[in-house]
Amino acid sequence: MADTAIQAVIFDLDGVLTDTAEYHYLAWQELADAEGLPFDRRANEALRGVSRADSLRLLLDGREVAEDDFARMMASKNERYVELLADMSPSDLLPGAVELIDACRDRGLAVAIGSSSKNAPRVIAALGIADRFDVVADGTIVEVAKPAPDLFLAAARDLGVDPESCAVIEDAAAGVDAALAAGMLAVGIGPHERVGNGHLVFPTTADVDLAAVLAARV
Repeated sequence: MADTAIQAVIFDLDGVLTDTAEYHYLAWQELADAEGLPFDRRANEALRGVSRADSLRLLLDGREVAEDDFARMMASKNERYVELLADMSPSDLLPGAVELIDACRDRGLAVAIGSSSKNAPRVIAALGIADRFDVVADGTIVEVAKPAPDLFLAAARDLGVDPESCAVIEDAAAGVDAALAAGMLAVGIGPHERVGNGHLVFPTTADVDLAAVLAARV
């Protein structure tokens, strides 16, 4: 990346602005139990930031299933996940999330969602933050999910900014890798063993130092 000023911030959703990881885990666990597949919370960590289809492939761990069964299992997991989201509200925002979004907007930065989840619009509406974003790039707009850069590149395109002028805030290794592949500033949220490849790493969303992000160069 050249010495380019940050003009936009792209936020991952799950684990950065809200924690729906538990809902994902419960939905995957129910599917695994129904299909007789081994699965636990540790295995669920490998699905963080990964698309639904790729998550199911990881869950199957080489087990071959018919295309119709694969589609059925994806639909079953999603239906259960959406049921679990029914009670989501602004109280489910992570500490510091709204403050960070608003701080970006106050600085004149463009802001976007870059989430692999096809339910991202539903989630941000339930959280009451949909009107804070200029662009929502989700799993419906690209064919190749993270760690490919496609989703973040699509967000930058829709924002009308160059990739190198974007910072991505991510809590998943796949998301950090996607940001790096896009040529963007990668800001990791969480433990170093998970997001340590990021240019900057903060323990939680509330700990993100926006001034440090805007001063960072690659």
